[in-house]
Amino acid sequence: MARVKKSAVLVGCNYANTRNELHGCINDVLAMQATLIDRFGFETDDIKLLTDAPGSRIMPTGTNIKKVLGQMIDGAGPGDILFFHYSGHGTLIPSHGHGPNKKDEAIVPCDFNLITDIDFRHLVNRLPKGASFTIFSDSCHSGGLIDKEKEQIGPHVHDHGPHTNSGSHHRPKTIPFDSILNHLTKISGIQSSDVGAHLSEVFGSDASAKFRSHSLQSGTSNRVGPDDGILISGCQTNETSADMDPNDDGSKAYGAFSNAVQTVLEDHKGVISNRELVTRVREVLHVQGFKQHPCLYCSDQNADATFLRQSTSSSV
Repeated sequence: MARVKKSAVLVGCNYANTRNELHGCINDVLAMQATLIDRFGFETDDIKLLTDAPGSRIMPTGTNIKKVLGQMIDGAGPGDILFFHYSGHGTLIPSHGHGPNKKDEAIVPCDFNLITDIDFRHLVNRLPKGASFTIFSDSCHSGGLIDKEKEQIGPHVHDHGPHTNSGSHHRPKTIPFDSILNHLTKISGIQSSDVGAHLSEVFGSDASAKFRSHSLQSGTSNRVGPDDGILISGCQTNETSADMDPNDDGSKAYGAFSNAVQTVLEDHKGVISNRELVTRVREVLHVQGFKQHPCLYCSDQNADATFLRQSTSSSV
């Protein structure tokens, strides 16, 4: 029987020396890297780390993130366990063809080449049979980041309404759409309110599939039936996720969601299901005073499957 391979891509964007600077995102993924190796049996060589720290070997641009994720999926076999942890800014963008008030979720790589819910749907649809792909997104507006994935825990199941975190050591991990559009207008040199026009002008074929031809956008997004994509988001679509810097110098900075996940895993040494993990992380954040509600999107079967398919024999 072939050995199950465990692979991960970890992305931390701090956007240093910009108006969008965060402080805890690189710390988040370094902590997760250690957890994957020490607890879940991932091999160091099977973990790809992309950060925007000075001297980083692979910068977390939109192109690089999608390339590394695509390579991970293309190299997977049946039953393999794939994991993606993103810590950085998120945003909401107008949804093409769904009315003026509909917004879609996206993450914001260091070069602003947005990666959208459609892109994550395309990646999930490429999974080999029986392989699982768990996405952690510690970013604002991250609920629903896999297009058309089934909601298990979220605003329609546990509706708390919109919330915004507050606190002297907190920064929300969001870049408003207007700021995204203004930045892209400066680098594209064109005048348009269509963010897709700017992204296509600047990044060409490396822009999100959401902004390319309708056939490409919809051809693989209309998935029928359950799949093995698992989204564990730091908050609901209408909420922000907190980046905390308690010392105001970045030394102990962290994402509130990523830190709560680490807390739950430390306190719960046995196997834990995806549903239980999200439920416990919500409780930790509530006790800590954060007004963000992590969500779970996946099939019914994966909701009750153990996180990263950890077996009883491998638990510590």
